[in-house]
Amino acid sequence: MRTQVGIIGAGPAGLTLAMLLEREGIECVVLEARTREYVEKRVRAGLLEQNTVDLMRRLEVADRLDREGLEHSGVYLRHNGRNHHIDMAALTGRHITIYGQQEVVTDLISALLDRGGDVRFEVSDVELRDIDSDRPRITFTHAGGEHELGCDAIAGCDGFHGVSRPMIAEHLSEYEYVYAFGWLGILADAAPATDELIYAWHEQGFALHSMRSAQVSRLYLQVPIEEDIETWPDDRIWGELRTRLGDVNVGPVLEKGITPMRSFVAQPMQHGRLYLAGDSAHIVPPTGAKGLNLAVNDVRLLAPGLVQLVRERRADLLDGYSTAALRRVWRAQDFSNYMTQLLHDLGGGPFERHLQLGRLEYIERSEAAARSLAENYVGLPAEPEF
Repeated sequence: MRTQVGIIGAGPAGLTLAMLLEREGIECVVLEARTREYVEKRVRAGLLEQNTVDLMRRLEVADRLDREGLEHSGVYLRHNGRNHHIDMAALTGRHITIYGQQEVVTDLISALLDRGGDVRFEVSDVELRDIDSDRPRITFTHAGGEHELGCDAIAGCDGFHGVSRPMIAEHLSEYEYVYAFGWLGILADAAPATDELIYAWHEQGFALHSMRSAQVSRLYLQVPIEEDIETWPDDRIWGELRTRLGDVNVGPVLEKGITPMRSFVAQPMQHGRLYLAGDSAHIVPPTGAKGLNLAVNDVRLLAPGLVQLVRERRADLLDGYSTAALRRVWRAQDFSNYMTQLLHDLGGGPFERHLQLGRLEYIERSEAAARSLAENYVGLPAEPEF
């Protein structure tokens, strides 16, 4: 088989890239290890920056997002039993939208297939070959047969545990920071008890009240990284949520699990004709709500370079891709680390807790401090594509 761009991974990065290329008439094939049902039901991030929403509209895949997404003007910061609202729309003129990653993925798959796109699920034995040449290849197994896909370039959008990054690991510098705690998260069939997200500082640890819809709540508790989920029956979870967040609406727990907290960056995000995007190149702690949004920004920058390569046989734009993408990646890493250290129990005792409270009170009193937090949270305006 032959195509122009081979894309590994049918997550937000790979599918958005495929849509951007489809708009420009560039052929691509998306290869995904999981089933379509799995990727469309996989619950991940649920907060979209203004930039991401704008791009979905530009791609004409935002009809359901505009109907069902929950547009928010800001968030609450909670400490000492009270909430303080950060009006991000007033401070920045931009909004955030609650809309689950699985919904974004579902919309993108449907639109891509409707437009004649080639997405292959349940592929295995994926190997990338000749990436240092101008004719890289992907070999894989699909539907019981062995296949080879020749292309002009490969986009590795297959996540932290995918095959793409290890192929060029010897050419990368990798930076990682692992936090000593994780998030115990639940999805509950209960209407949210708040109109905006609540980020809560508490002596017993951080908590977050989020939502996936007007009927479903997403809630999190900071727990030690070695914690066993079996030691957290539903009654204990709800009791701790009430302690840290105040009012919560209780309902059946649909899902629960513990997510580790870490930061990771691999750079450069490219070697030869292989270009990394999304979680294959970077991971951010979820406190800053940046993971999905960074993935979409990566491919927004990558797509014009791939178009130029296919049409003009030039790589000027692709040569600058990694530098352009990493500017926003490191800004997001810094903001996510700031939010994490602002709100979590870091183990430093009373002195450290008083420093955190001092920072939170400063955000309440200072418009400049609140504006800085707001513009990073809603997402800085998109940079020129190159």
